[in-house]
Amino acid sequence: MRLLLGLLAALIATTTLPSAASATGNPVRETAWVETGTDHDHDGKPDRVAADVVRPATGGRVPVILDVSPYYACCGRGNESQKKTYAPDGTPEQFPLFYDNYFVPRGYAVVLADVGGTNRSSGCFDDVANGNAVVNWLNGRAKAFDAPEGGRPVQADWATGDVGAIGKSQDGATAIGMAASGLPGLKTIVPIEGVADNYAQLIANGAPLATPEHTGSAFTYNDRAAELCKPFEADLKARMGTNGDYNAYWRSVNYMPRPVRASVLIAQGFGDGAVAPNQFAAYWDALGRAGVPRKAWLSQAGHVDPFDLQRARWVETLGRWFDRWLKGVRNGVEHEPAVHLETAPDRWTDVRSWPPATTPVTVRASADGGLGPRGSGTATVVDDPAVGREDWAAGVSAARFTGAPSTSAVRIAGSPSVTITASADQTAARIGVALVDYGPAEVRTTANYGSGIKNLTTTSCWGVSFPGDSACFLDTATDLVGADHQIVAYGSADLGHHASLRHGEPLVPGRAYTMTFTLTALDHVVPAGHRLGLLLGGTDGLLFDPDLPAPGATLTFDLARTSLTLGLTKPEH
Repeated sequence: MRLLLGLLAALIATTTLPSAASATGNPVRETAWVETGTDHDHDGKPDRVAADVVRPATGGRVPVILDVSPYYACCGRGNESQKKTYAPDGTPEQFPLFYDNYFVPRGYAVVLADVGGTNRSSGCFDDVANGNAVVNWLNGRAKAFDAPEGGRPVQADWATGDVGAIGKSQDGATAIGMAASGLPGLKTIVPIEGVADNYAQLIANGAPLATPEHTGSAFTYNDRAAELCKPFEADLKARMGTNGDYNAYWRSVNYMPRPVRASVLIAQGFGDGAVAPNQFAAYWDALGRAGVPRKAWLSQAGHVDPFDLQRARWVETLGRWFDRWLKGVRNGVEHEPAVHLETAPDRWTDVRSWPPATTPVTVRASADGGLGPRGSGTATVVDDPAVGREDWAAGVSAARFTGAPSTSAVRIAGSPSVTITASADQTAARIGVALVDYGPAEVRTTANYGSGIKNLTTTSCWGVSFPGDSACFLDTATDLVGADHQIVAYGSADLGHHASLRHGEPLVPGRAYTMTFTLTALDHVVPAGHRLGLLLGGTDGLLFDPDLPAPGATLTFDLARTSLTLGLTKPEH
């Protein structure tokens, strides 16, 4: 849809796109369709990404806060699943989230771009390249037009070229990928519950988590792309492979080893089952080794934006972060404690680094059900893909081992690792591991993919409301539940990839194989009197697509050669 009516377009001589609201002092709202330089949908025309813009009506050039997402039409953004809305002439009205309401009055532009093939964009899902094209346009390096096809050229002559990419989940993953491109003009990124290693997100140490048809983003496509992008999606799935091997495609979408120019403010919940915290831990470590300016918000919640955890504190932090890296304000935010950490529900502290210095401790299981410094005997488990780790914790379809009650509170932080020695009676087998804190506690409701928050009936406002675009959002509160146990880390693997993630192999039934892999990262305090538990199982029904073929193996664990290594320290006070 064209942004402007034909008569209005004929009267405007400039190449920027003023909206009717600009005459009243309201922000300018407009759309630029940015050419990506590809033709993924093979329609014979350059793909164009729809970039919806809201910016100050007056003043000089401004920096840009950019959120690139496939969800603006299909699913919505934020805790209230807000979608973009448009006036009858196509001018954007509602911008989801508070970014435009809060930051535009403070001298920023906000650009919300539709990933290729979603909402009003043509092309197919190529999120990082799509976001990079928008940044290039904002810096005068790419073309844009005032219509999805044809139209007049549009220049971003109102932009300084300095861009901060932000977003949760897929949007955060896109921001991480954009930063790995080393793109000039991208000064900072704010990934919230984002993915840095796509292999680790979709394949658990050689074990694909879903069937090929469930691993893509085709569900976000508009009607046009749903048809035209079938060859693109088929090629993508072919490059992914189905055997769980870490191949050239997965290397291309692993953004952790690459140099990053942009600073990074990252948020992660340790209770997030959708994007597990091992994504954060590995990326955070890579940023530190590279000397990238970085700051983290770490909670005990699930897949949650910090805006819904500590609203005022997050908005202030975000404002200071963008002021520092997009406006050059020397406010010292990069010299403050690097990590804002929730140690227990609604108990927060600021620390200089993460993970803390810890003492590595290795424990082993014994056939009598104990967990301690030595292991002995064997344990046999019949794989049942219909049950998951929460069932395992109750003693179903897994071997459970527990240690003695803790004599004092102890903090486990970092990324635990396990070494498993096991044999199977089939030529393929999945193995699963979980670390459990057994003992009564009130915890956030993050089990079984819960968020750990709940909506209230009240609202609070963050910025300026405009017609069709409110700055007010439902307040939230911590959602607690009494529990007799809490799974604090977990992991899965394909035993056939014991030697290398690059090449799996059929198992010889009855032969023992040894495999080492990390569990999800954690920062958890085990209270005095609680017991630490280790669960050994097969397919984790909470992780794996039930449509996957079930190996159905009987697993025998050699407990003397199976161990768990944890990083322990004293709790923060």
